[in-house]
Parts: sequence; C-alpha cells; structure tokens
Amino acid sequence: MRYDALVVGGSFAGLSAAMQLARARRKVCVVDAGAPRNRFAAASHGFFGQDGMPPLKMIADARDKLLAYPSVEFIAGRVATANANADGDEGFTVSLDNGDKLSTRKLLLAFGVQDGLPDIRGIGERWGQSVLHCPYCHGYEFGDRRLGLLFHRGGPPDHAQLIAEWGPTTLFLNDVEGPDAEVCARLQERGVTIEPGRIAGLEGQGTALAGVRIDDGRLVPIEALFVAPHTRPASPLAEQLGCASDDGPLGPVLRVDAMKMTTVPGVYAAGDLAMAFSNATLASADGLMAGVSMHRSLVFGV
Repeated sequence: MRYDALVVGGSFAGLSAAMQLARARRKVCVVDAGAPRNRFAAASHGFFGQDGMPPLKMIADARDKLLAYPSVEFIAGRVATANANADGDEGFTVSLDNGDKLSTRKLLLAFGVQDGLPDIRGIGERWGQSVLHCPYCHGYEFGDRRLGLLFHRGGPPDHAQLIAEWGPTTLFLNDVEGPDAEVCARLQERGVTIEPGRIAGLEGQGTALAGVRIDDGRLVPIEALFVAPHTRPASPLAEQLGCASDDGPLGPVLRVDAMKMTTVPGVYAAGDLAMAFSNATLASADGLMAGVSMHRSLVFGV
C-alpha cells in the first residue's frame, strides 16, 4: 500500500498530526517504537482537560481514537531507513527494522529526542520523579518544599529566580563558574542559596530525593532537583535524509518553515525534535499544524 502520509513517532505530536490527516480521509500510517520521552513521568500536567493523567494512558487513548478512522494504520516498530524515491517518483520508501518496506507521498518526523542527563550518581533513577526538567509541568506538586536547580552554562543565568516561585531554592554550581556578581545579587535578594561545591551524588529512598551530597561530605536537603538535559534526536533519520538542523540551547533542533516542512521537500517535522523548548501541549499543537500543512501540500502540490 502507498500511504498519503507516514508518521514516524506516535506520541503527542505524531498522533495529533495523524488525526488531522485521518479527518481529511487520507491514508495514514503511524510507526512508533513505544518509547515516548515522557514515559518516566507518572503524570502529565497543564494539558487542556487532561491535567494529572499518566502520559502513557493519554497516548494510548489518543491512539485508540485515531484508529477508529478507517484510513489509519498503526505499526509498532522502528523505522531503520527512509529515502526519497528516485527518477522523479514522488515520495519516500521507508524500511522498518524487521525488513518491511513502506511507500508514502509525505513523511513526518515526530520521533522526538532523547535526554542526556548529567553524569551525577543518583540522577538517572529519579528522572521524571524527583529530578525534573520543567517547573510548569511538575513544580506545583513540590510547592513550598526545598528545591534545587543544577546550573547549566548557556541557560538563563537567573533561572533559579523562576524556580523560587515554587519553593525555597538552592542553585548548585557543581564546581563550575556561575552567574556574574549582578545576577548572583538578584538571586540572593530573591532568597536563592548558591552552593558552589562539586556534587558527589543524590541521596534518598527509592526515587524520592532527600538531598544533594557535596564532595566535602555535606548533605544539602532538597526534595526536587531541576536540571536541563542535553538533547539529541531519538533517531538518525533526519540526518540520513539530509534535513538541516540548528544549534538550540539544549541540543540540535530540526530547521522547519512556518508550515513545518524541513529543508527536504516532502519531509515535515513536529514536536520536541523541531522546537527548542517544548511540553506536551506545545508538541500536540505543533503536530496539528504539521498535519494540516501536509494535507494542504497533498491537495495543492506545494
């Protein structure tokens, strides 16, 4: 079967895009590897009408609703390669990791990114539970409790001032040069404590966080630590296809135009892969835009 559109990635962005195409009665295939970025979080917050819902349940429910449309197919698997057809044949040939080949007119990359966490003992097992990325997604649940922020070079120098909206905050420099004196003064006026020492590790029972152990032996009590992980694409497909990317504050970001098309004609991108900053709501909206844009391209040939 030749699809009108093939979506690589079946999370918030990919499913939102596929829904628009399905409602336009187009043949759509979604290929998903089953490892969404937010699978480590127990609940998704701030999403319209879904606040507090487990993200995996939100994805499963959205997939079930999408599959109610007869023109949609879902494949649990991983895309190994994707290549533009030769000899003027419109579209792309996609190979799955099981050897199957699929043909599509348009291609959407919505496979997201992977988070590269700092190499600090105790961070990985607490990711999404007490080691967090977005205060708007998870800060409310830790309101008025002791919070920490791991300083990130290249990030907003006074980001700790924002975190302090949710509770008393310590900025951990981890033995690197921190903000300048002017920023430090603003943070201290806001009640932020600046801890310059090198971090030896995180401590606490299970996925809970009791504090940050400094290498001089001190334990700085906190109950949640916000970090800014470095990101990388979850698949090499974009690079393989020749899609250009730009350096973002946390990692590469695929370059797309206002219609969500990459620098390769017929290849679109949406969600975390194509945005410098994202959350579930933004990823879903980005996917909706991509789906509409792909449909218009199928109709108007642009």
